[in-house]
Amino acid sequence: MFGIPVPVPRDLPRAVANVRARLGSNGLADLRPTDSEIVDTNADRTVRRFRSTERPATGAPLLLVTPLAATSVAFDLRRGCSLVEYLKETGRDVYVVDYGPVNFADRARGFEHWVDDVIPDAVRVVSADAGGAKVHLAGWSLGGIFAVYTAAAHPELPLRSVTPIASPFDLRQVPLFATLRPLDRLFGPYTVAPFYKLLGTVPAPLTSLGFKAASIDKYLTRPWTVLANLDDRDHLEQIEAVDRFMSSMYAYPGRTFGQLYHVVMRSNEFASGHMQIGGRRVDLDDIDVPAMVVAGSGDGLAPEPAVRHLTELLNGSPTVRYGVFPGGHLGVLAGRAARRTMWPAFAEFLAEFDPA
Repeated sequence: MFGIPVPVPRDLPRAVANVRARLGSNGLADLRPTDSEIVDTNADRTVRRFRSTERPATGAPLLLVTPLAATSVAFDLRRGCSLVEYLKETGRDVYVVDYGPVNFADRARGFEHWVDDVIPDAVRVVSADAGGAKVHLAGWSLGGIFAVYTAAAHPELPLRSVTPIASPFDLRQVPLFATLRPLDRLFGPYTVAPFYKLLGTVPAPLTSLGFKAASIDKYLTRPWTVLANLDDRDHLEQIEAVDRFMSSMYAYPGRTFGQLYHVVMRSNEFASGHMQIGGRRVDLDDIDVPAMVVAGSGDGLAPEPAVRHLTELLNGSPTVRYGVFPGGHLGVLAGRAARRTMWPAFAEFLAEFDPA
């Protein structure tokens, strides 16, 4: 009977040193957040600023939009592998909007709460803090969808560009949803809606499970991955940082989940290029600023075809860039390869559309 081979690291002395360092501390990764300060906060959100290492900043301000459930840790994963740390070193003030934990009191908040209130308000705060400058707007996952629809719904905002990262717009191209859709037709109306209406939220453990389910192969093979890379400290630090991120997930507001459930599982409304938000139709054709659309080559939650579809909907944008970079759903944003692939390309795009 053949057993499963146990991987052996190539550099055993270094592997032993890493194991000793791990056993003698709370971890190998430097998980201290990058220095920042709160610019403005209220009951709905907090806007935090990461100051450029150059004073004054040489680039226009950038606002990063977090998705629901995930925290802004995704943008500042660990020292040495932090998007905000990288971008502020290019001479740019970087801002992040975070919503904090979600509880039963937030159950009535819908998609329009973020697109019409929270994100536009954060853009205005950033612009005012930067002396009235126009703002680059970018978001990851659902945060990218929020950013795109905010730009479409509010052409009066002082925006310079918009960048969705790993944000799927054609859900027919997502294998996970294609698998669930037949089950939804049979059981969805009788199981999902009563569940989130009763609880008011989708609990944080379930949101974390959803992220893991999208890359279940990586979680099943993780013990072998760790053993094979015991001699690679950077790899081990990344695993620690991702674990910290996954354990910090928030709950989903019930009403927003219900809206997204209908859009994703029933109508695939994102793919149409327009959506009913706050009682009126919002068209992506109305976006009139440059856009960069980013996909991960190994993303199971937002596969490349599902992300690329957005480029066909931005007909009013003067420039639409599209890039596929190494990594999964989180990896394309905060993976080790992103440091030399996606981040430089994103920084170059931002610089191209900075003021002269």
